[in-house]
Amino acid sequence: MCGNSISNAVLDEAHWYPFWNREDGACPACIQQNLLQTLLAKGDAALHEAIQTAWPLDAEAAFGVLPTRLRLHADPRFSGKGVTIALVDAGFYPHPDLVQPRNRIRVWADATRDPVSAFRFEPEETPTWPDWDGARDWQWHGTMTSTVAAGNGFLSHGLYSGLANAAELMLIQVRDSGGHISSANIHRALAWILKHGSELGVWIVSLSVSGDPVSPLAGNAVDEAVAALVDAGITVVAAAGNDGQRSLLPPATAPLALTVGGIDDKNTFTHEEIALWHSNYGTSSNDVPKPDLVAPSIWVVAPVLPNTSVAKEAYDLFLRREQKGPNVHRRIAELKLITPHYQHVEGTSFAAPIVASSIACLLEANPALTPLLVRDVLKETAHLVPGADRNVKAPER
Repeated sequence: MCGNSISNAVLDEAHWYPFWNREDGACPACIQQNLLQTLLAKGDAALHEAIQTAWPLDAEAAFGVLPTRLRLHADPRFSGKGVTIALVDAGFYPHPDLVQPRNRIRVWADATRDPVSAFRFEPEETPTWPDWDGARDWQWHGTMTSTVAAGNGFLSHGLYSGLANAAELMLIQVRDSGGHISSANIHRALAWILKHGSELGVWIVSLSVSGDPVSPLAGNAVDEAVAALVDAGITVVAAAGNDGQRSLLPPATAPLALTVGGIDDKNTFTHEEIALWHSNYGTSSNDVPKPDLVAPSIWVVAPVLPNTSVAKEAYDLFLRREQKGPNVHRRIAELKLITPHYQHVEGTSFAAPIVASSIACLLEANPALTPLLVRDVLKETAHLVPGADRNVKAPER
């Protein structure tokens, strides 16, 4: 019997893709779910032993990148059901991992306009919006962050799913026609969420964007908008940035945001292997050290943007690989492909939605948690990175 929430019939027909050849026909989602049930019943050691037996779960994958739910030892009882996550990013695409077999995109909005232009969708609808199928490079980032948080792994038999794979989504675009993501657009997005979030059931906002430099930092509009959301009971998560510099921009500077940096776990389960990744760091606008947490920011599985040149090349590469074609592995490695539909990516842009998805599972388990309690739970239960200084020295002023 399928251990996934999707029926066997749907998995057998709709999850199939040409490069999946497991002789036993086992559903990867079922295998992963059973492994996580082993974790729940018998603990870490039994889980790791079972994974060694079943690995690789996808025999046709080019790289054995750990699925997010397995690498984070996700509790199989929770998947973000009943929780809506708002993601603010450059742009988005209605990826199958979000809209099949049931559409979970409740809203798409364009915050580069004043007033904000918004489209609402029902579960049985196929969501579309202006230029949704344009296959633009800038649509890729938001497509990846949204599926890292809440994808159900539809194109991988459920294997490469996010922690909050049953959550509903609000997607808000903030990249203007000139290619810029401004603080004004981020502020407009956050203000719109504050106004409409309650009626749409938004409990979490995930921001994998940075605004403009601002001076003085204290009291800037984006940080104040984050504070208003937290006061309204909405947890806000923000990516720290990727340059390894003492340099943070709003919303990562917001005192009440959970600012997320990165770690490199070497694609293993061993805590001793974990090292800090080159995230930005610094202090909030009230001089509190940031980031607040770190999460995996490398070897993260995310989708290839459909209908792009990369997607077409990926399909061709794996077809040639299946046929034992020469010189394909180097190009597959260059593109960081795992399957024709997925690749591994890096950046705090993906660490932030991983944290957001874990919060969705927390809120599913206990809807009474406030944003400040969520912060306390995450920070008090987090593992320390071996050898890392817990305190970041504030810069001289």
